[in-house]
Amino acid sequence: MKKLSFIAVFALFSSFAVAQDAKLPALDSSPADIVYYPLNAAKVKDDSSPSIKVIYSRPSRKGREIFGVLEQFGKVWRLGANECTEIRFFKNVVIGGKKIKAGIYSLYAIPEKDKWVIIVNKQTDRWGAYTYNEAKDVVRVEVPVKTLSQPVEALSMTFVPQNEGANLVIAWDKTTVELPVTIK
Repeated sequence: MKKLSFIAVFALFSSFAVAQDAKLPALDSSPADIVYYPLNAAKVKDDSSPSIKVIYSRPSRKGREIFGVLEQFGKVWRLGANECTEIRFFKNVVIGGKKIKAGIYSLYAIPEKDKWVIIVNKQTDRWGAYTYNEAKDVVRVEVPVKTLSQPVEALSMTFVPQNEGANLVIAWDKTTVELPVTIK
């Protein structure tokens, strides 16, 4: 019995040592984040559920000039870092006058100095905008740029409630835009 116990303990510690040798990736410099509408809907303990969920990576300024330099004007951008940003509508919505069925989509942007084009696209699980396919666009919406008085270090997104839905607020550096989303 003592011998069997010794073998079991030895096997346990041996498997732990092997697990410690596994090569784990380094921390990402642009960590992933999630924002829900209603805000924190996933944390609510009642039967309510979210209407919208956005998964995105949060690059930081790190002293760089962002729009017009790092993210060039007139070029499609993944609206974050790493994989393209994904948006999930749990209910049907309307964006830019276009009805969009509940489902998972990607978000891209074409930044300009005074306006952005926000793109909802059918392709998901893409790295960056390298394989972006305009033919898969569901809707493109122009939104005005607002200049912030204080820069935002890391790309940030949130929702601001509106009468029939919410505005997705996107801010980075000294730039912010809002995408109105009507929930049906």
